[in-house]
Amino acid sequence: MAKPFFSLQKFLRRAQFFLFFLTVAYLMAGSLLLLQRSYLVIQQSNRGTVGNQGSLADSVGDQYLDHRMVQNTYWSPKGLADGKLSTKHLLTKRHGVIDQPLWLISRNSELRQLRRRWFHNFVKDQDPSLGTPSNVVKHTLVNKGTYVGCFVDTAEKRTLKATVFFDIRKMTLSHCQDACAERTYLYAGLAYGSECYCGNYLPLNRAKEKECNNECKGEKGSVCGGVSRLSVFRLDNLQASAKQRRNVTYRGCFRAPENVTRIFPVSFANLTVEMCSEFCSDKEYPLAIVKWSECFCGYPTVQFNLYEPLDESLCAGYLNGTNESEALREENYCSVYQTPVQDTRCTDRKFLPIKSKVFIALSSFPGAGNTWVRHLIEHATGYYTGSYYFDGTLYNKGFKGEKDHWRSGRTICVKTHESGKREIEMYDSSILLIRNPYKALIAEFNRKCGGHLGYATERHWKSREWPEFVNSYASWWASHALDWLQYGKKLLVVHYEDLKMDLIGKLREMLAFLKVHINEDRLLCVENNKDGNFKRIGSSQSSLEPFTQEMKNVIDGYIRTVDKALKARNFTGLPGEYMPR
Repeated sequence: MAKPFFSLQKFLRRAQFFLFFLTVAYLMAGSLLLLQRSYLVIQQSNRGTVGNQGSLADSVGDQYLDHRMVQNTYWSPKGLADGKLSTKHLLTKRHGVIDQPLWLISRNSELRQLRRRWFHNFVKDQDPSLGTPSNVVKHTLVNKGTYVGCFVDTAEKRTLKATVFFDIRKMTLSHCQDACAERTYLYAGLAYGSECYCGNYLPLNRAKEKECNNECKGEKGSVCGGVSRLSVFRLDNLQASAKQRRNVTYRGCFRAPENVTRIFPVSFANLTVEMCSEFCSDKEYPLAIVKWSECFCGYPTVQFNLYEPLDESLCAGYLNGTNESEALREENYCSVYQTPVQDTRCTDRKFLPIKSKVFIALSSFPGAGNTWVRHLIEHATGYYTGSYYFDGTLYNKGFKGEKDHWRSGRTICVKTHESGKREIEMYDSSILLIRNPYKALIAEFNRKCGGHLGYATERHWKSREWPEFVNSYASWWASHALDWLQYGKKLLVVHYEDLKMDLIGKLREMLAFLKVHINEDRLLCVENNKDGNFKRIGSSQSSLEPFTQEMKNVIDGYIRTVDKALKARNFTGLPGEYMPR
């Protein structure tokens, strides 16, 4: 009896020790999880958005040092020059004194949370990793083209190289085919299940059918190419409807080069304007040049750029098809039309071959045209731009740097909307893009309500969201610019409006700032493709005036504040058009 009792006692002692060990391990694991959760909560509250690398300018006041308070007679909340308002002098060794109103510096938490909610909701809608909402209508799965076969495709030598776009969630056969047909291309090719290419010439090297084995990301059961393989479709059935939608743009009257046949590689005689445009589209040339009955196809070149259009009357005879003046016939003038075909000389892009140790920011307030400027820089340099965030929509449109870590060193510059001392001083130099706050606020509200290419409806403008949006975002427009002027190390200020007026000149300045060799042909190609894929189409805006007088008074005050800060750092002030008429 004693022996079994002793064995039981020994077992209970071991079990007691084992249970004690399990309890300690459980408590330690729980403590670690609690600490990790606390760290994430603190980190997310500091960063402003969940699941993103950066925040959107929480507040200006937390970022500045305490300095003496003064009375500023420059700015008033109603835009009056004689108003008095308490301000702080922001003293720096580099830039001297920049005045800021105290009410602009001290932002309450309610506005911060509003801004975080707006941006978080937008990013959540765009992030492909979050899945497709259940209420999204699926694409109609219709195959309109004729399948030709599986072909070899390499990045070094593409046959179908135009109108490249990606869709890592919703790519379908019809989506790609419709996009190519609208641009008058004869063939559509799909690769990797998510990439679409267009062209008028069939690839040369066929591959085995089994090598095109990637399912379309948005269409189960359909094949969209493979690794370095294209599933190619001929678009004969779509050409008739596509011709009706062809968007041929008249560029103007220009002086023709002396040696026309040498500058323009393709020509044909006795063609009308419509026939010439269609002929050049079929030959994959972006320009159709009409000189009386002669038709030439080509690209903008150094010898023939489109910077200096002439008086329209010089080409009136060409447009009307008349023979009013034989002397005019002898003059060297031509009418230029832009075809729907893409200029592909600058569409090839890649990551930097050698990782850069210099981090350059492309910083702007949302709605200031950051995406458009990225398009210009990428096509002018041939290198991808990066991003402090991940926007699946932009990645799908060809901005491959979106999924690269912003500090990878593989991109030419990095998009950011961040502000604040710590965020700004991470960069060695910066391009600061500034846009009229009235236009920027409207653009950002349109993006929030209608996406990158859509518009807010009249219901949105009349809702409570719009005044809340202006209340929070207008002050952010000012604080963003002031922060970068305060803490930016090496800064190039670019005004969106100046870039629109002098595209090539301002682009040259940016390329010189980025220390990139300027390729003249690429610049001409950029000018030919300047809109990219993000030009809003349709009605630009309703007749509704979205800004109340109270809103204008406040925004005008921000404009004056930023204008003074720019001049304090020896930059040109804001354009006069920023003030409402």
